[in-house]
Amino acid sequence: MKESYKHLLNYTANLITLLVEGVLFGLVWYKYYSKITIMETDIIANYHQRGNWAVIGMYILILFFFTKVFGGYKIGYLRVGDIILSNILALFLGNIVAYLELVLITRTYANPGPLFCIFLLEIVMITLWTFLVRAMYKHLYPPRDMLVVYGRYAPDDLIEKINSRKDKYNICETVSCTIGYRRLFELMEKYPTVVLCDLPAETRNDLMKFCYQKSIRAYCTPKLTDIMFRGADDIHLFDTPLYVFRNQGLTIDQRFFKRFFDIVLSLIGLVIASPFMVLIALAIKIYDGGPVFYTQERYTRDDRIFRIIKFRSMRVDSDKEEQRITGKEDSRVTPVGKLIRAIHFDELPQLFNILKGDMSIVGPRPEWNVTTEQYCEQIPEFPFRLKVKAGLTGYAQVWGKYNTTPYDKLKLDMTYIEQYSLWLDLKILMLTFKVLFMKENTEGVDESQTTALKH
Repeated sequence: MKESYKHLLNYTANLITLLVEGVLFGLVWYKYYSKITIMETDIIANYHQRGNWAVIGMYILILFFFTKVFGGYKIGYLRVGDIILSNILALFLGNIVAYLELVLITRTYANPGPLFCIFLLEIVMITLWTFLVRAMYKHLYPPRDMLVVYGRYAPDDLIEKINSRKDKYNICETVSCTIGYRRLFELMEKYPTVVLCDLPAETRNDLMKFCYQKSIRAYCTPKLTDIMFRGADDIHLFDTPLYVFRNQGLTIDQRFFKRFFDIVLSLIGLVIASPFMVLIALAIKIYDGGPVFYTQERYTRDDRIFRIIKFRSMRVDSDKEEQRITGKEDSRVTPVGKLIRAIHFDELPQLFNILKGDMSIVGPRPEWNVTTEQYCEQIPEFPFRLKVKAGLTGYAQVWGKYNTTPYDKLKLDMTYIEQYSLWLDLKILMLTFKVLFMKENTEGVDESQTTALKH
């Protein structure tokens, strides 16, 4: 019974957060900015209080939008640091939009000081409130006891990831499906939560039906065909349900609008990034006198090879060493390279690849042709991700890490392809801004690895 109130607690906590943010903005608006609008324009005066309420309501809607996109409302789901970061980014962007709105209303440049003070106060409030609500969650909803059911091989990597969230999950037992259905059903009834990992299709379906019948919460690692189902359409021509799988990647109209936005956004990006690109080029040249740019053959849509352009982040002679992807604390990376890689600025020259048409703003990571061939030997389906152009950022780049396994990257990229929309592209762009502040997403592979494959 207590479990059914979890969403209510989350909803109430988020509603209180939004209302407090709205009240704080309302105070600074009435105390300072509304007086300016009355002096500068008669817009607010003509509508009396309705104009003030409209401005405050718009602020609340803007904050809700950004916080929702960044995941700041998932208080019982994400880590505390992730929630706080999401809310800070939402407040930062929300207050910028609010200030621009104020400038448009007054037709003059107002003092941003009061709005900045409210921004700092909101950060303090969000931080304290998040810790308080998470403490309530921890008291009311302890970690879930879980049973992990796997196929032939134990999913050590997944178990390690689940164990990293001891605040939410508690793996009590792991068992192979080879012990038989009778014993599996007995074990599954003892636990409120079951994880089904890498099981044969028939076995997984039987266990899923059992969980559904017994109302047992189930987590399941998807197969590639499961992801394909997400992009299928319902067909109701007969009284027998049918799914249609078009398997063509993006439609012609989706490609047209995606290319249009690629050109517009890359041009805007080059204008904004040009001062930083000049400084980075100077820093690389001054450090060792070597070339500023580095090019390498990569794969894009339909297995076409192109030369990607990046700022050089490694020593000039690094090509003479063993060819491998960047590892943790890689000795080949220069001091300048460490900095620009940490903030992903080494990838800014790829804006030229986008203008040329080799890449898109959003899409699968353009993999090195050498590593791609190695991945394909173990994962024949790896080329499935190239039904769209390679991207500067993407679904796998946002939800995965630099060292995410190729098979998981394939699943993430296929999810993007099957769920594609312009809104999804916009969401990924905003989440990329968040990822820049998350160091773990730039983590390289172990020194013992030459690719992201794990043995």
